[in-house]
Amino acid sequence: MNLELRHLKVVCAIAETGSVTKAASQLGLAQPALTAQLQRIERTLGGPLFDRDRRGARPTALGELVLSRARVLLPAMKGLQDEAARLAAGSGPDTMSRYRIGAISGPVVAHLVHRLSATQPEAQISTHASYYISELSSMVLAGKLDYAQVGVCGDAIPSAEYGLVWETIGMDPVCVLMPEDHPQAKNLEVDLAELAEEQWVAGPGDGCFADCFAASCARSGFAPRRVLESDVRNCIDMVELGMAIGLCQPTFRAPAGLTSRPLRGAPLRWRVVLGWHPDSPAARSAPKLMAHAKEAYQEALARNENYMEWIRSQPQELAAA
Repeated sequence: MNLELRHLKVVCAIAETGSVTKAASQLGLAQPALTAQLQRIERTLGGPLFDRDRRGARPTALGELVLSRARVLLPAMKGLQDEAARLAAGSGPDTMSRYRIGAISGPVVAHLVHRLSATQPEAQISTHASYYISELSSMVLAGKLDYAQVGVCGDAIPSAEYGLVWETIGMDPVCVLMPEDHPQAKNLEVDLAELAEEQWVAGPGDGCFADCFAASCARSGFAPRRVLESDVRNCIDMVELGMAIGLCQPTFRAPAGLTSRPLRGAPLRWRVVLGWHPDSPAARSAPKLMAHAKEAYQEALARNENYMEWIRSQPQELAAA
């Protein structure tokens, strides 16, 4: 006979009541049936679990060992059943119980986590940060992530090498991040040619953006001076110190003392996309996540009053491009 959870419940009931007769009543069994079941359990385990006399049933050393394990296993199994029932009750054809989201910096992921936590409080949500599309894509392909939220330059899309589906969350002109007292900050937009003497700062990453930036500068008649590469926090610090200016998305929330302005004519654009593997369980929840992401993106844009004013001032075809 193989030992089962119901057998552990029998042992616990006898120990708790101190009597086979009382345990049988508690479990809704006849006393002879429970006695026979206890004997089978004892044969399986190789010895008596209780010393039984007129005063009741007291666990033997073997019985104490079995009880110590049963008191861990039974609550754990009950917890598993309860959690599974809760998740099943809250799930549907487009709902997952676990979301693993990888992302390059931006406002979308924070809003996604917030919205998922509100709509699915029982869901397990984890995030992973990286500067590199290739790293996040390979993690999705390997099943280590469910989704990757990344950014790409203009009309580009991430490499098809990983077999992921990519959908656009939003695309907008790139902005220049500068101190509020910078001479160009008084304008609603900035001509790239006016920044020919500036030093630039940028975060690491892959893709074609660096080449596209250099090409845009060349079309404006100059080659950019040294570009300092660092993490986002250090980039912000260097702009605050007046060492350099940077490029950012219009969704970027500039800290006090800094501001952002779109480049005139929108020579550079940045597309924010969400990717997943089409054969993964994540594919069924992708439409819901995309809806959350697009709403989050628009909310982040609306916080940038200067950018929204610039959008309203642009020809319709440029603003919608």
